[in-house]
Amino acid sequence: MSLSEEARRNRAYWDRQSDEYQARHQDFIGQPEPRWGVWQLPESELNVLGDVAGLDVLELGCGAAQWSILLAKQGARVVGLDNSGRQLEHARGNMAEAGVEFPLVHASGDDVPLPDAAFDVVFCDHGAFVFADPFRTVPEAARLLRPGGLLAFSMLSPLAVICQDENEMMVPRLEHDYFGLHKLDGEVVEYQLPYGEWIRLFRANGFDVEALIEPRPAEDATSTYWEPAEVEWARRWPSETIWKARKRG
Repeated sequence: MSLSEEARRNRAYWDRQSDEYQARHQDFIGQPEPRWGVWQLPESELNVLGDVAGLDVLELGCGAAQWSILLAKQGARVVGLDNSGRQLEHARGNMAEAGVEFPLVHASGDDVPLPDAAFDVVFCDHGAFVFADPFRTVPEAARLLRPGGLLAFSMLSPLAVICQDENEMMVPRLEHDYFGLHKLDGEVVEYQLPYGEWIRLFRANGFDVEALIEPRPAEDATSTYWEPAEVEWARRWPSETIWKARKRG
């Protein structure tokens, strides 16, 4: 497999940043139950994935595998994939500590070395759909899923992206264009689309959208990802989106 220039850049970035990232966020995201996003809202409340026992599940951008470990404990047959080898080293350590074992794949989410129709669920929490081009990741997810399979992933909302200032702080004004959202090119390459583009992309690849969840943090919410002043912003406007789409049978 040959990595794109963007995937190579992102791999190098996450290999450099992984140790610091895990040290900063491990306690926040290493909860005993699955939780979503920068506010860590419980899966038990949002019901994005539902019961995964007995299902083949691929986490497309697993990081240190905090999510995959918890789903494996719930009876899922999990595979974790990440573009960063250093992140996967952290994943192996977490798996050993948790006493669970499942395959880990070192690859980019837009070019997955796994067979067609191998999974019931493809998901990630701020994973590959942020750091790989959706015009490649969505078709890959469609290829990897069985008919009736679930695609679910979280990321910053398009509104949050266009309200970030030059310091990547959330501000109550529009800072960037909405139309034309796609490749966000900085130290790390990220991706985002307008809502309508996401829906057209899903439908073009055989998905029906089941839900668009816009989590709202509690008034006293805290996060290791966002500054305290940004909680007020996220209480007024959607900071994140969680897409649920079902592959047509």
